Amino acid sequence: MSLAALDLTATLAYLRERVTRRPRVLLVLGSGQGELAADIQDAVRIPYAEIPGFAPATVQGHAGMLVAGTLEGVECLVMQGRYHVYEGHPPERVTIPVRVAAALGARTMIVTNASGALRTTLRPGDLVILDDHINFMWRNPLIGPVVPGDERFPDMSRPYDPELAAIAERVALAAGILVHRGVYCAVTGPSYETPAEIRMLQHFGADVVGMSTVPEVIVARAMGVRVLGISLVTNLCAGLAPGTLDHDEVLAAGAAAVPRMRTLLAGVLREIQRLPDVEIA
Repeated sequence: MSLAALDLTATLAYLRERVTRRPRVLLVLGSGQGELAADIQDAVRIPYAEIPGFAPATVQGHAGMLVAGTLEGVECLVMQGRYHVYEGHPPERVTIPVRVAAALGARTMIVTNASGALRTTLRPGDLVILDDHINFMWRNPLIGPVVPGDERFPDMSRPYDPELAAIAERVALAAGILVHRGVYCAVTGPSYETPAEIRMLQHFGADVVGMSTVPEVIVARAMGVRVLGISLVTNLCAGLAPGTLDHDEVLAAGAAAVPRMRTLLAGVLREIQRLPDVEIA
């Protein structure tokens, strides 16, 4: 699939029959975080495999379900699992859900992910509010003809919205949840990084590393959607701790962090509910 061939007509027609209220927020749940979708009220649950233009989810810990409903008084569209470049999807397919959510009305995206700690002061279970990112996937989902509504050259000086980050930090402080701020580095995977690669990423200024998020954020910003990013540290990177890395460790850390992530996201959504809504042009 290329941007030139990107036609979401059937996808949107299918979803508009089932998602009858305009979502205000797209919530993307990373590895081990899918349980948070259980809090959605008046939920409409649609398997990815049934949506035209979507592909089934293939990664353990990603349910592959699109959930529409209300959370903390905010109409949300929730991705219970995501796509990854390492699954063989081109970046433009990875980001189809973001385009769909924006077309349905969402003007804010909250994206979570599982990440490895590059900064030595971080530990498994820590939450990191993202200020910036580094794209080491070496791919950009905007390459090709401009999709109507996109900026050709979107400004990425602030990929993550400072106001939303400040809200998240304030909510965390009030709830007694320790959060950090940091820079996320996206790599393609699916192999974990070598110790030499970890040293390189540390030198380049990244605090956490993962295999997702950046394609979605690039497309969101090109469409004028504001973004809050939160990384859950699931492991120390290679060379920073004894032992080997495996995906079960990632899922276990994600499950353990669900109560804190649930509290943080609920508080952020309550604050968003108080902000002026943005009408769709």
